[in-house]
This record gives sequence, C-alpha cells and structure tokens, in this order.
Amino acid sequence: MNLAIWDIESSSASTDFGSIIEIGGILVDENFKEKDRFNLRCSLPEGEIFQAMALIVNKTSIKQLTQTNLSHYQMLGEVEKIFKKWSPAIFLGWSSLNFDEEMIRKEFFKNIRYPYITNAAPNKRHDGINIARAAYAVDPTILETEINEKNNPVFKLASLAQMQGIDASDAHSALADAELTAKILKIVKKKQEHTWDLFLRTANKSDTETIMKKGEVVTLNEYYYGKSRLHLVVPLHPKHCMHPIYQGWYYSIDLRTEIQPLINKSINELKTEMKKSPKFLRTIRANKAPIIIDGKYGMNVEPYNKLDKNVIKKRAEFIQNNEQFSQNILTALREVAEEKEQSKSQEDIYAEESIYTKFTSNKDTALFPTWHAAPWREKLNLLDKFDDDRLVGFGKKIIFQEAPEVLPESMYKSIRREIAKRILSERKEKWWTIPTLYNEIDTLREKYTNENDNEKLALLDEFNTYAMSIQKKYENV
Repeated sequence: MNLAIWDIESSSASTDFGSIIEIGGILVDENFKEKDRFNLRCSLPEGEIFQAMALIVNKTSIKQLTQTNLSHYQMLGEVEKIFKKWSPAIFLGWSSLNFDEEMIRKEFFKNIRYPYITNAAPNKRHDGINIARAAYAVDPTILETEINEKNNPVFKLASLAQMQGIDASDAHSALADAELTAKILKIVKKKQEHTWDLFLRTANKSDTETIMKKGEVVTLNEYYYGKSRLHLVVPLHPKHCMHPIYQGWYYSIDLRTEIQPLINKSINELKTEMKKSPKFLRTIRANKAPIIIDGKYGMNVEPYNKLDKNVIKKRAEFIQNNEQFSQNILTALREVAEEKEQSKSQEDIYAEESIYTKFTSNKDTALFPTWHAAPWREKLNLLDKFDDDRLVGFGKKIIFQEAPEVLPESMYKSIRREIAKRILSERKEKWWTIPTLYNEIDTLREKYTNENDNEKLALLDEFNTYAMSIQKKYENV
C-alpha cells in the first residue's frame, strides 16, 4: 500500500480554533519510490488571530499570511482533491496523530467537508514518530539519536534527521518535514524490515480490533517519561476486553503483574489499583495505530526476560479464561468514566470544538459536494437544506470570507459583530485575541532582545503592526 506522508504548519497550537496555513506531502510506494508531491500555502481566514510563536516556529511573515494566491477555503478544497487522488494509502506524518490529524479533521469539519478522509476505508493512518520509537525500542542501534539532559533519546524530527546525516535546514516547512519523515522511515524499514509490516498492521481500527480479540500474548510499545518501552501483555477475555463506554478502547494486562492478588478485589479496590505504578492495566486505542508486535520482542527485555516462561504462560491463560475478572475490570472502568463525566466542566462548547460531541448526519454529509459545487449565491440558499446548525454557521462564515457581497446586509453585519466580539475580547478565551497577541508579542520581544535576535524582533514588529490594523478594522464594528 502506498504511504501518503504529509505535514502541516498552523497559525496556532489549538486544533479547535487555529488554522492550517501550509500543508505539503509526498506519496511514495512500499519501497519509498516517490510517486507524487504537493505543497500549498494559504492566507489566514478573516476573523482569526494567530499565535506569534506559531508563526516564528514555521517562519511565516505577515506578507505570506496575507498575500498568498489561495484563500484558506480554496486550499482545503485542493487538499481534499489530492487526498482523494492519493487514496488508497496509509496517511502518516511525524507526531501527526495528536496534532496534524486532529487539525485536518477539524478544518474539514469547519469547511463542510468529510472530516475522516485519512482513515475512512480504503485509507489507513499511522504516525512516523511512533514507528521510529518502536523500532528503536526493539533495537537502539538502528537510529543515531541525540541524548538529552535526562539521558533520554531525542526524537524531534530535525534532530533525528541530522543525526542520520540528513540535511534538516528547511525543517518546520510542511513539505520539508514530510521529506525528512520519509527519509527517516526509509532508514527504519531498511534496517528493521522484519518489524516493518508488524508496525503497519494496526493502521486500521478493525485490523487492530481483530488482533485484540484473538487473545494472544503480544508486545505493546508505549512512550512515556521520555522513553520508548516494550510491554508484554495479554488482552482481557475476548467478550470483555473493550471499554463499556469508549468505543475502540481495548484493555490488556501487563504480564509482569502478579494476578492472584487482584482476583478477589472489589470494584473500588480495583479502581485504586488502576492508579498505582507500574500499571497492571494497559489501554490500547484501536483507532490510534498502536504499535503491537509479536510477544517474542517483549520476552527479550526486562523485566519479562527474568520471569519464568511458564509463569507468564499461566498468567496469560488465566486472564483469557477468567471471564468474571475481565467483567470486574470493565465495571471499574465504567464507574471511573462516569465519575469523570460528572466532574466535567459545564462551560459552553463552541461549534469549532464540537466535532466529537455530535456527528454530522449522513443526510447532511451527502449535501457537501453539491454545496461546494454551487455558485456563491446558491451556496447561501443551500444552507437551508442542512439540518445541523453548526454547518449553517460554518457556511455563513465561509461565504463572509470568500464572497461577502452575496450576504444580506444584516447577516454581513452580524458576522462582523461576532468577529469583533471574539477578537477584541479582554477575557481569557479559548482562542487568541488581539489583547492576547499584544501580551505574547511583549513577552517574546523581551526574550529576543536579551538574545539579540534581530530577525525575530523584526517579525514581532510586523506582527504588532498587523494586530493594530486588525484592531482598527474591527474596534468600531
């Protein structure tokens, strides 16, 4: 299967309220032979305030942010076309599952496009950094790494690339980061081909669920406290191994654990045991491409290589055959989840952050292509056909940004007032505001003055001038 290796640069660290401003990717075959590539940059959507640090990291000037050929809406339309053309493929980036993937999903959602394009069949998704970390855990000699002050290997993309002798001078631009990811993964496959297919077999949720339901002893790779670790685990009883509330969350027992003391514990006692370290219960999220490889790899590392193999075998058999114990674990997990739900903040959920609270209906999703194909005035009329009020709101905002002349005057003014209310707010908001940006600029100016970094100070001056112009534009709305 082809690999679609991609990367984004964004206006903010927030996947809910930030925007993609640059995206690039490379399509390669199973042997990393390049088949296609792209790189796109767009202007910042009207009504959004960027984070200064985000633009400094990805080296974006105000000119790039405001004078590109593509609008944000147009760029996402091009991305959708390219990703459809590249299908079927395994989509992956570097540390992409928790940021790039979340960002593209929410961007597509807010742009009235199908959000799950990278993992809906026939596509699959994975994460390059997880593959590299797992390969390193199996055999640390396959990748040269920097070692940080805590004596842990460094897996930052630019650092890791440089340690392999790869030029990383263009790091933090989208296409360059995609290229670096491809080069590192090519090294991993070449040096550890026997694990490569094992790493990729969990790129699909249903394939991962099949592995879990087989009930075999496997090695789970996890990364925490700065280290990539191998855990020898066995899933709970096949009928009772998935979380009773969180679909796709599976549970396994770490086979370093003495099982007998846990058997007769009450539900409350099990909940207490779950909080202790080292954990006896390990979570496997089937839709997050967990690294699950053969049990033999876990057997080769501590503490499992010091345990009697017959003891490990008996523990695994007991867990797989003891239905009541697995049921008790799931009951404890349910109670923990319900308690967490009750203690959740009751603050308002904004439309931009609601992608997982309510899924778009099939009826509305079927209207997406028609809406995008229609002229702007017709787009406005078609919004009445959506049942989901969030889509109606997103649609109005897109039209405001792309073709404001087709909006009724009252609607146009209403949207401008909402933007002004958001960006000029002096409260602590979930999104960046003009006052927040000014504060950030002042903080960074002090830092870069002390460091005599004139290049970054010049950027901050640009950002400040831009913020003042936006403030002036909206302060009388």
